[in-house]
Amino acid sequence: MPHASNKDFHSYNERRNEVLIKGRQRFVNHANKWLSYDKLPEIKSDKINIIYPEEKTFKFGDTILRFTKPLFHGIEYTRVGWVFSTIIEYKGKKLFHSSDLSGPIIEDYADLIIKENPSILILDGPTTYLFGYILNRINLERTINNAIRIIKEIDADVIIYDHHLTREINFRKRTKRAWDMAVKTNKKVLTAAEYLGKKTVVELLK
Repeated sequence: MPHASNKDFHSYNERRNEVLIKGRQRFVNHANKWLSYDKLPEIKSDKINIIYPEEKTFKFGDTILRFTKPLFHGIEYTRVGWVFSTIIEYKGKKLFHSSDLSGPIIEDYADLIIKENPSILILDGPTTYLFGYILNRINLERTINNAIRIIKEIDADVIIYDHHLTREINFRKRTKRAWDMAVKTNKKVLTAAEYLGKKTVVELLK
């Protein structure tokens, strides 16, 4: 993750480096343990196929289905595991589903989305409902800055900004700069509920 690794977080650098060193060591310890286990094989038979999809491409007629490599489920070396993003291509259109990247927090994951330049982006927002608990101010700002870059640089017909984001009532206020960038760049950014012509549950509870 060269982009994230080379960012300067000023007064937070020392604490960040401590967290990354501990996280990297924990990851290495886990990886060494996993390498000692027998690998579960893929299953291919006349009745069932079980395939590990990471970094693979599948084609069904005119539809291409691609999966990314494993990505951190949030911050670097998070304890809550990995996910992979899904890309669906059909007749010149591309849908990118970011999955649980929590923002994305990590700058290199924003780079990936920008490079793919999807026609439709389903982007999970930051976990603002965990702000002050698991999500600190630095990492919240990272997610907003990454969302702003994505909104500015991709040519999407629509960006659905949702998932973690819509779990607390102040999500629009906490991510206001991203929504403002959508207006400024004339990009269609909306929640899944808005895409369906509805209000989010937390907005209905106001």
